Amino acid sequence: MLKGKHIILGITGSIAAYKAAYLTRLLIKKGAEVQIVITPSGKEFITPVTLSALTGKPVVSEFFTANTGEWHSHVDLGLWADAMVIAPATASTIAKMATGVADNMLITTYLSAKAPVFIAPAMDLDMYRHPSTQSNLKTLQSYGNYIIEPASGFLASGLEGKGRMEEPENIIAYLENYFSAGLSYAGKKVMVTAGPTYEKIDPVRFIGNHSSGKMGYAIAEEFARRGADVMLISGPVNLQCSSRIRRIDVVSAKEMCAVAKEEFLKTDIAVMCAAVADYAPKDYSETKIKRNGDLTIELVPNPDIAATLGVIKRENQILAGFALETNDEEQNAKSKLVKKNLDYIVLNSLADKDSCFGYDTNKITIISQNGQKAEYPLKDKKEVAKDIVEYTSLLIK
Repeated sequence: MLKGKHIILGITGSIAAYKAAYLTRLLIKKGAEVQIVITPSGKEFITPVTLSALTGKPVVSEFFTANTGEWHSHVDLGLWADAMVIAPATASTIAKMATGVADNMLITTYLSAKAPVFIAPAMDLDMYRHPSTQSNLKTLQSYGNYIIEPASGFLASGLEGKGRMEEPENIIAYLENYFSAGLSYAGKKVMVTAGPTYEKIDPVRFIGNHSSGKMGYAIAEEFARRGADVMLISGPVNLQCSSRIRRIDVVSAKEMCAVAKEEFLKTDIAVMCAAVADYAPKDYSETKIKRNGDLTIELVPNPDIAATLGVIKRENQILAGFALETNDEEQNAKSKLVKKNLDYIVLNSLADKDSCFGYDTNKITIISQNGQKAEYPLKDKKEVAKDIVEYTSLLIK
């Protein structure tokens, strides 16, 4: 899977830098072409001579070569690479990547990279679990980077816990798994809806729900990872998507419906993951409604976006929906499947522990048009997204 791939290996100032030599050797054995970019502090732990001997290429560290003035173009490197791997990645480098502090060649190369970026943290357990480090890692994930979780074990500090850079063999396996998925959706246009909708009552109040948007965003990212041209229509959420995804933000169900109808005409696949409010206030107050005893708000139905698309769906399009239920789950999901003219429906239940709104995990059952079920255990939503995207691929004609 790595044969012929151009890999940038970034090395930072960690005692785990010695593992980078083993990682380099494994990448070369797999047939990859490796260019190493090392931070100044990284050279304190492993020498460029060692690394250059392994790759057959000069190691890049500075913006230019001091004795010749030769300029090292981080832009050219970013365009050359099929993947960038930063292993080990220290807390300092992770913070700089998250905030764009481009004070060395490694960070400028990262900011110029067009290829996927894989980050293998290495640090003491207290540094790893510190809120600032965890926040920076989440920020990097929101940019579309891949975090290769550190392992638990004996650390250089003498303590034992999570913070060891993952072993080179496992990093190789992670990369091979990524490339094995290939670009199976290359040339496909995919639309995903995500998050809640807010239906305004007055300037300060609305009707909504607890959807975080995590499931829909994970699905959009997975389609994009597999080469699709992805349009994400998002309700109000506190999430970021990677730059490879086109995103339109909406607030209300009517806004989402209008955008979805327009975009659906251009798409091959649509996954309706948004938790759209079924009802909206009939009347909107231009001023804040004051407290004055009981208040009755008349609600009217919102457009059913999935059903609207089901009416105009072409024969060669795939349309999928979600059903979040609290009772009679399977019966209700099958009813929606038929009523909305869906190709399949993803059922999840609030009765399942640690799934649905607000959680990083979800438990789903996919039901097809012919009533067949594919049941999945509780998983991280990113893994659930892989299951959904893989299931979708089975329907492509």
